Amino acid sequence: MARERWASRSSFVMAAIGSAIGLGNVWRFPYIAYANGGGAFFIPYFVALLTAGIPLLMLEFALGQKYQAGPVGALRAVGRKWEWVGWYGAFNSLGVVMYYSVIMAWVVCYIVFSLNLSWGRDPAAFFSDFLGKTFTTSVVAGVARRTADPGAVGGISWPVVGALVLCWLSIYWILSRGVLRVGKVVWVTVPLPFLCLLILAVRGLTLPGALDGVRYYLTPDFGKLADPKVWLAAYGQIFFSIGLGWGIMIAYASYRPRTSSITNNAFITSLANCGTSFFAGFAVFSTLGFLAFRSGVPVEHVAKSGIGLAFEVYPAAISQIPFLAGLFGVIFFLMLASLGIDSAFSMVEAVVAGLEDRWHIRKRTLTRLVCLLGFALGLPFCTGSGFWWMDVVDAWFTFFGLAVVGFLECVIIGWFFDTRSLREYISSVSEIRAGPWWTICIKVVTPLILGISIALNLYRYLFVERYGGYPTWALVVFGWLVIGIVVAASFALSGSKAVVRKEEA
Repeated sequence: MARERWASRSSFVMAAIGSAIGLGNVWRFPYIAYANGGGAFFIPYFVALLTAGIPLLMLEFALGQKYQAGPVGALRAVGRKWEWVGWYGAFNSLGVVMYYSVIMAWVVCYIVFSLNLSWGRDPAAFFSDFLGKTFTTSVVAGVARRTADPGAVGGISWPVVGALVLCWLSIYWILSRGVLRVGKVVWVTVPLPFLCLLILAVRGLTLPGALDGVRYYLTPDFGKLADPKVWLAAYGQIFFSIGLGWGIMIAYASYRPRTSSITNNAFITSLANCGTSFFAGFAVFSTLGFLAFRSGVPVEHVAKSGIGLAFEVYPAAISQIPFLAGLFGVIFFLMLASLGIDSAFSMVEAVVAGLEDRWHIRKRTLTRLVCLLGFALGLPFCTGSGFWWMDVVDAWFTFFGLAVVGFLECVIIGWFFDTRSLREYISSVSEIRAGPWWTICIKVVTPLILGISIALNLYRYLFVERYGGYPTWALVVFGWLVIGIVVAASFALSGSKAVVRKEEA
């Protein structure tokens, strides 16, 4: 059975860019840059891009393309004892998409809410009620509401469930026809966020107080470059933003011929991702500057990242736009929806590719099963305590799971594999050669930084973070239990008997 192929190189690159550019580019990067030196942050950010992001993306592209397999098959080809790492990456993708799809469901609901600005004068309180009384903080008044914790499940939000059904039907529709349909879809879903960002940035920069917000975003604080935490923040942002460790890039690259360029595609994908993050900062901070101006508070009092920015701060700013506020609300959440869908279906593709390469079950059947499983796993996040558990699960699947997979990929290829042969393969098919710098990054720089990040995040969750009335150690035990189950399942599947393609026999 012949392997699927992208219709063109440009379709593959667009799909890779769509997977890399996600919600974090809008609601995480601008705040990370602002909090870590402003304009000065771009120095460690681009150092991290060149020494970790691009080299590891080249590695994942090379594995998928050379062995013509997704994350499971590619790691199995490197060595049968490493197959479990491929499964671990695929399980991480499944673990993340089960709550990522729920965030997309929130976005779908907020597109409707934007039509008449349903969140009213206190978007934070509205968001709290919408989620079923979890915990939130009022953006302007600073009033905290804690009406639930991880143990108080609460009721289920049926509007969110309905939107979740729509999201999973969309994912299934896109993936059910293979990469040819994906290649067509990304020509809409990738340019659309850029257009929306452009509209939001132009509108934001014309609002009073906008330049104050941009000034906070870009004013360099070179003194912070001496802080190791700033450099770790830069490496962490690069690693998680590009989408490394998910198995997605390995799966996508496996649908390209073995003779396709690798280095060029890695540079294009990475630079497009970073450029989007940088540009998003203008749309975000110009609007935050306007909100601060209208609220009579400094910009730092309204600056926020993550879910709070998207569903509390930005709606508060949209409500105060003098005219066509609802339209700009629709544009903002439509942008988030188009960013999210590309990342969501690429995570599902990583899981499906692993299963298909291992047992060669019909792809449409596998896609249907994985989508149904993802929908079922997402239902607990539609309850009153879903917001709490989303935060906890995100920490263990993202900050630990993905970092561990990336660390293991570097160690396996750098120290237990013929790194030179893989480097020569990359150079033989690419216009830009992978020189000794690539080997040094894969063997030393990237695993060292990831190892330090894993250790520091573990310390943070052991001794710093708190979740409601639950002791930190209880959530750490929960996290390690999740990781233990995933690793055990990965080992179990890697030990199962594979079905071999006739042409591979």
